[in-house]
Amino acid sequence: MVRLKDIAAQAGVSVMTVSKSLRGAPDISAATKTRVRGLAQQMGYMPDSMAQGLRNRTTKLLGVILPSIANPVFVRTVAAIEEGAHDWGYDLILAHSLNSPEREEACIRRLLSRRVDGLFILPATRLSPTAPVYEELWQRQTPTVILGQRAPFCAQFCNVETDDSTGSYLMTKHLLELGHKKIAFLSGASGAPWAQERLEGYRRALREGGIEPEDRLTFAAGSSLEAGEKAAVQLINEGAGMTAVQAASDLAAMGAANVFLNQGVKIPEELSVAGFGNILMSQHFRVPLSTVRQPKLRLGAAALEVMQKLRRGEHPEPQRLPAEIIVRSSTAPPRPPAAA
Repeated sequence: MVRLKDIAAQAGVSVMTVSKSLRGAPDISAATKTRVRGLAQQMGYMPDSMAQGLRNRTTKLLGVILPSIANPVFVRTVAAIEEGAHDWGYDLILAHSLNSPEREEACIRRLLSRRVDGLFILPATRLSPTAPVYEELWQRQTPTVILGQRAPFCAQFCNVETDDSTGSYLMTKHLLELGHKKIAFLSGASGAPWAQERLEGYRRALREGGIEPEDRLTFAAGSSLEAGEKAAVQLINEGAGMTAVQAASDLAAMGAANVFLNQGVKIPEELSVAGFGNILMSQHFRVPLSTVRQPKLRLGAAALEVMQKLRRGEHPEPQRLPAEIIVRSSTAPPRPPAAA
C-alpha cells in the first residue's frame, strides 16, 4: 500500500507538502502540485476515505432504504439518486426493509452505525401514528428524505412524491369518458399513504361522474403480479359485472390481466384494464397497458436536491410532482349490449 511518505521520498519533498498538494492547498505552487499528483497516480496511491472522514466529520456515504429494489418502480429513482451522488463524490449503501417495520428499524440503525451523511427512506407501512426510530432520527437531526407520501409517523420529515391522487383521478376519468360505468378498483397495501391517495382519486372521479363508489367493486390487491392474479380470480368468482378494471399498480394490473386473458376474456374488447406507475414492462405487456406515468428520474433528482439543502442546514419544502396518464391498447369503450 502506497503511503504519503513514499510519495514524499520519491518527490523529494515533505509529507506535509504531499498532503497539501493532493488537497489542492493554495500555498503550494502549481508545478509542485502537478508533479506530486503525477507521482501519486503513477505509484497507485489511493486516499484513505475513512481517515478523510474522521478529519472532515463526513463519510461521503448516503443510505437508501426501500421495500425491495426488485420492484421496478424504484429502479430509476435510485439510479437518479446514485448518478447525482456520484457527481458529489458520494457512494450509496442500499438496504431492503421488505416492508417490515422491524427490519426497517434494523436497517436504519445499521446505516447510522456506518455514520452515513444522510438517509433516503421509502417507509414500511405502519398503522401506528408514531415510530420511535423516526423520532430518534429527528432528534439526531440526521438529514432524511422520505421517498413518496408521508404517513403520520414520519410527517416531520421533508419528502418528494408524485401527485398520486390526481393521477388516479385522471385514469378513472379516462375510463368514464370511454363510457364505462362499472369500474373495479384493485387497491394497494392497506394503510399505505400512496394506496389511499390512489383509491381516493378513483372515488373522486366516480362521484364527479355521478356514480357512487361501490365497496363490492374495490378489491385488495397489493402491488405484485401474484396479488393482481388473486384479485382477478376473486373478481371472476364474485361476478362483479365490471367493464373495466383499474389497479393501483402496474404489476397488479398485469397480474390480473394475465388471468383474464388466460380465461379467454378479450382486452380491451370485453374488458378494459389500466395500471399505475408506467414501468417498462407495461409498454411491452401482452396488451400494452394504459397507465399513469410517475416521473421516476425527476423524483430521484428532486430527492437529491432536497438532501443537498438539508446538508447545508436549510429547510426545504416538500416536492410534489405531477403525474400524467398514458393511453395504450388495454383501454377502449365498453362493448355495446347485445340486441334483444
